[in-house]
Amino acid sequence: MRHTLFDPRICELGEGAFWHPERQQVFWFDILNRRLLSRHQGHELEWRFDERVSAAGWFDRDNLLIASETALFRFDLRDKTRHALCPLEADDPTTRSNDGRADPHGGFWIGTMAIDATPGKGAIYRYFRGDLVRLWGDMSIPNAICFAPDGQRAYFADTEAQMVWSQPLDAEGWPLGDRQVFLDLRGTGDFPDGAVTDADGNFWNARWGTGRLVCHAPDGRVLNEIAVPSAQTTCPAFMGEKLDRILLTSAAVDLGGAQDGRSWLVLPNGARGLPEPRIRP
Repeated sequence: MRHTLFDPRICELGEGAFWHPERQQVFWFDILNRRLLSRHQGHELEWRFDERVSAAGWFDRDNLLIASETALFRFDLRDKTRHALCPLEADDPTTRSNDGRADPHGGFWIGTMAIDATPGKGAIYRYFRGDLVRLWGDMSIPNAICFAPDGQRAYFADTEAQMVWSQPLDAEGWPLGDRQVFLDLRGTGDFPDGAVTDADGNFWNARWGTGRLVCHAPDGRVLNEIAVPSAQTTCPAFMGEKLDRILLTSAAVDLGGAQDGRSWLVLPNGARGLPEPRIRP
């Protein structure tokens, strides 16, 4: 078997999978049900919020950066206290956060989109050393945010547009020059959702609506494909002590299958990930 069930809890919209290297613990979100989920030493863990939450990174062992529909905030896993870092489109009640990930320079990238998926209302931001900077707008569903192992390139997608881009970065992780087309999936049935890179720089991408996780070489060639029973795969993250397994989340929204919305453990045929970078305070 290339996959096995990791967690039976159904996520209406699973997203934001990441492995905390200091805690040796995996986390993911159920956006529409406002939940942060985890599984540790055989126990199911859950934290609930009063607004939609979608992505996270880590400051230290006990404190996460969490992106919600109105803000980025520091969250203490021990006592559930929150400390606001900055607003995130807080003046627009029609948008929410979506995919996000820490970069190798200590920043955090986060996408936003319309709650009703209205085209063109999305954007991608970068939080770095206390400042939030808008990088791109006029997107529909920003996704697939991840980074080359050397920190010199970012990847991101617009799911609705069926496009994935690569973006050169400068020495501090800011965009340098123009973005380039990495994958053009227009005219196919593939819609790029969340993604992560492995230690060799390969790009592992969940394909919404197909139940697949597809691995691309840095030049775009398909190297590997793994199918799971959940049709709406959403976000992968390398996990485990050796970072040699992948947690793959999915979504049950608008579907009624018994396996939809569950989280899967995928065996990626020898590929290994890199530790999730620490976010600079």
